[in-house]
Amino acid sequence: MQNNWIPSTAILRRPLVRYGLVVAGIVVVVVVALSIYNNRPISVSAASIERSIAIRVFGLGTVEARILSKIGFEIGATLAELHVDHGDRVTKGQVLARLSLGEQEAKVEKARAAFEIATVNIRRAEANLEKARAVLAQRQEANRRKQSLVGRDIVSQQVAEEAARDEAVAKADVTVAESEIISTKAQHTDARAQVQFEETLLRHRTLVAPYDAIVIERHKELGTVIKAGDPIFTLIAAESYWGLAYIDEARAGYIEEGQRVNARLRSRPRDAFTGKVMRIGLESDRVTEERRVYIKGDNPPPRVFLGEQVEFWITVATLDQALLVPESAVHGYNGREGTVWIVENGRLNRRLVQFRHRTEDARLEIVGGLPDGARVATRVETSFREGRSARISKDGGS
Repeated sequence: MQNNWIPSTAILRRPLVRYGLVVAGIVVVVVVALSIYNNRPISVSAASIERSIAIRVFGLGTVEARILSKIGFEIGATLAELHVDHGDRVTKGQVLARLSLGEQEAKVEKARAAFEIATVNIRRAEANLEKARAVLAQRQEANRRKQSLVGRDIVSQQVAEEAARDEAVAKADVTVAESEIISTKAQHTDARAQVQFEETLLRHRTLVAPYDAIVIERHKELGTVIKAGDPIFTLIAAESYWGLAYIDEARAGYIEEGQRVNARLRSRPRDAFTGKVMRIGLESDRVTEERRVYIKGDNPPPRVFLGEQVEFWITVATLDQALLVPESAVHGYNGREGTVWIVENGRLNRRLVQFRHRTEDARLEIVGGLPDGARVATRVETSFREGRSARISKDGGS
């Protein structure tokens, strides 16, 4: 029987086996090298305490006017006069336009004539009353005298009765005269009210400026037959410009009246304008989820255009010192808290921390949840895993 045993040294001399061992050795070396590489201390950029940080909220808006009026006539007629035009400055009470006056002026004169007639009628009624009272006094005296004589048979009974009747008639005449005075006084009051009514309608045919203003637009031309309420001019009160900023509700919580604002007009990007928050709208837009903030400028340009686009930066707080981390380095941020990577005792860990302010360059202020001595990573790498050794890079300041 043939012996098939081959010494181990002979097997090792075979090329296939030798190459397999070399490859296995290389794989082991690579695995060990990768293990060492993957578990080496990783360099981490970390946030540092910063000082004097201005927290500003950005908003896009437009130039508006606090007082804007579309004014017109309370009655309808033909537009006969126009005294101002687009861009003019007007003062309170200045005549801006007039309607045709002829018909209404005639009505005013007619009402004034009726008033004069009513005045004359009062004087005539008063004279009639004085006359009736004088006649009554005369008849009373005659009746008294005749009644005293009838008892002595100097005057007949018939004469005495006629005297009494005459006195009664005189009393009635006085009553009628007094009623006429009341009636004429009522007519006088009515005539005076009619004069006031017609004069008011006449004044309504003259359009005057309700306040010192700038004419933004003229809507009608001479000769146009207008209806009551048709706008003739659009006015804005002089020096009543302000900015209307639309602020995301998520950023608007810290905005208050009186806070300082920096603005930049689209037509003048090189100029710096400042102001302050004057009013915060009490109703947000339900579609865009934005809040309206009204801003009064300190140094508006000499000429302002309504509706022009403006960029606003509202300073809501100034932090003496703060630890800020980029929002991109936060996982699960919900506006209040989120998870960050920290270096604690030389190792990486994840920690849930609380935030407050957000800067305009998308960095978040950490206000709670951070262990003492821990540093927060400002840039998250794919090689991060909990427990891995880490060291803070020299340029790790945020």
